[in-house]
Amino acid sequence: MSSQASKDHPDGQKPPLLVDDHTVATIRDSKIFILLRGLPGSGKTTLAREIEQKYKDTSRLISADQYEIKPAVRSSSGGDYSKLDDELTTCFEKREARVVILDDTHHDRERLDKLFDMANTYHFAVVVLEPKTPWRLDCAQLKDRNHWKLSLEELKNLRPTLEKELLPLYFGWFLAKRDEDFLRKTSHDFLEQLGNLKAFKKRLPAFGYEDKQKLDLLKHFAKSPNILHCTTKFCDYGKVLGSEEYAQQEAVKKAYSKGYTLHITALCVTPKTVGAQVELTVDQLLTWPLDAEKEVMPRDNLPRGSRAHITLGTAAEVQDVQTGIDLLEFVKLQQSGRDGENVGELTGLVTGKVNYYENGMWMLNLSRKIEVKSIFSGYYGKPGVSVPLRGSKKGILNQCQIM
Repeated sequence: MSSQASKDHPDGQKPPLLVDDHTVATIRDSKIFILLRGLPGSGKTTLAREIEQKYKDTSRLISADQYEIKPAVRSSSGGDYSKLDDELTTCFEKREARVVILDDTHHDRERLDKLFDMANTYHFAVVVLEPKTPWRLDCAQLKDRNHWKLSLEELKNLRPTLEKELLPLYFGWFLAKRDEDFLRKTSHDFLEQLGNLKAFKKRLPAFGYEDKQKLDLLKHFAKSPNILHCTTKFCDYGKVLGSEEYAQQEAVKKAYSKGYTLHITALCVTPKTVGAQVELTVDQLLTWPLDAEKEVMPRDNLPRGSRAHITLGTAAEVQDVQTGIDLLEFVKLQQSGRDGENVGELTGLVTGKVNYYENGMWMLNLSRKIEVKSIFSGYYGKPGVSVPLRGSKKGILNQCQIM
């Protein structure tokens, strides 16, 4: 990187994925699709090349400039992107890189939706980055900086599409691929062991089964997010009240694209969901909304962060958001002094004591916390997109990305 480029992008302005060692290590274990976004001449290409160099052993940089795609107010329905998309698809399908970087203006919503669908299909978490250069929205300066020689009027026409921040369906911590695979195997092992416990078989009616019937919990929880994650704030692309304010919080902006280690203390099962309870650190609580627990249980005074969870699976027709609600029911019982009935211990990939509460509520208190690496980002795709995922001895599980 040239000395001038270093001045344009001082370390204090660089995203964590370039300057934070823990984040760099986490990214290397993840599948990340990085979209550079901004006006022509704002510094996207410089930033893209720096990211490519940082992850040179596992990255692939694709640029719209390579295909002579001139930035303009346009719809994605045109044929300009066909060859670029072919290269992207090949890169995803052949697993040519864990870090895929796309350099373009990304001002068109239809175009972005197509890219988000691709990321979802191939199980890549998305990070959207914009240059922090002082002139990034100064059309007068950009007129002389952009190599397309766009006029001042053309730049001013593009600017409104890029002034407003791109808000996701939700923010959260997205697990690194290696740790995600381990957690899926762990949850499958847990469900198989739990389903074989005598104490569990005696309480099948809570799941809608007769005492002597056989219940395959892996099939019962046939849906799981295509990328395991712990949601912080549901935004609905900015439609939810307080979303824009949340995104503008300094702690949230500093956390974006940063790597975090999440600590899992328990695995929980109800007739509707199976999930992992996450214990947030003081640093992680900085990005946790003040009203996260009150949103679903307004009459209860529950500890901040007690809704933090990772959905591992849900029953048919059950949305992922139900997992957090179920977890808070456990927390309420524990607050009232009811720790459940201890019915034994599990060994294997997971070890710990199994407690039964009521109405088909089971909790495995782990003897040792599970640590998983994650990246703080947003999910920008459409809700309810279903894709297949390998990961079970039983074959293919249907996936559902909701929250």
